[in-house]
Amino acid sequence: MRKSLGVLTTLIALLAVSACGGGSGSSLDDVEVSGDDTPSIEVPEDFSVTETTSEVVDEGDGEDIAEGDTVKVNYIAVNGRTGSEFDNSFANERPMILTLNETALPGFTKGLEDQKVGSRVLIAVTGEDGASLLQDPTNIGLEKTDTMVFLFDVLSKVPESAEGAEQELAPQSPTVEHDDDGNPSGVVQGDGPAAFDGKATSEVLIEGEGDEVASGQTIVVHYVGSKYPSGEVFDGSWERGAPSNFPIGQGQVIPCWDETLVGAKVGSRLLLECPVDTAYGEDAAAQGRPEGDLAFVVDVLDAF
Repeated sequence: MRKSLGVLTTLIALLAVSACGGGSGSSLDDVEVSGDDTPSIEVPEDFSVTETTSEVVDEGDGEDIAEGDTVKVNYIAVNGRTGSEFDNSFANERPMILTLNETALPGFTKGLEDQKVGSRVLIAVTGEDGASLLQDPTNIGLEKTDTMVFLFDVLSKVPESAEGAEQELAPQSPTVEHDDDGNPSGVVQGDGPAAFDGKATSEVLIEGEGDEVASGQTIVVHYVGSKYPSGEVFDGSWERGAPSNFPIGQGQVIPCWDETLVGAKVGSRLLLECPVDTAYGEDAAAQGRPEGDLAFVVDVLDAF
């Protein structure tokens, strides 16, 4: 989990979705797409659509994408009114992780649902389905009525959970609880110690078969965090319905995560035991953060 929210500059970090709208709409024939590995898009002056619409530029041959799926995409974002590009993950080499549910702009879900992994998709998003729902569109030069034009390369579909061989927990380990869907829902003391001493440690619950996570990569995870030993849950992505992603090994998350998740195999589920000094520290309560020892269950879904 992040140490603090910070100020993010990519479009997805500005979202505050409150509504959905619409259907198919106007043609994208006037939008010019060029390039392959480093594409660009050009829109005519004052380009706008009255309904969110999409067009497949190149169809992939991967899995179908459905509502609720999480995908990894590269994208270019252009303001239809001005023609100015305001975000480009091809250029900054930072793909976006996008879950097609209520956490995403309606225009993204409408444009990407039923497409295939490997596809290049052009989407024109109305102000109603896009700019009007941003927390502060002026930060990226948008007005609430502006049409946004996106070119998406759908790189992959992110797994929903860890995949691999289940491992036996060591004796005297904390107990992982699960919800009705079988997802981890918290960690309680059980046969575990009364407190975590020494270094942050991890136990593998499911051994994935992917590559080892390297420091500096962005990881995509589902997780749940509990105060220990009380078991009180204070945060979790399963309940939110969308995985989280962040750089690992770079001091962007609590030390426990940096110390235990670097080297983990993609596809694994881990139980993290975090002594207070590897969590939020002794002054956590004064900062409004969970205090004391913490325990997490983390599914490592992707790393890039």
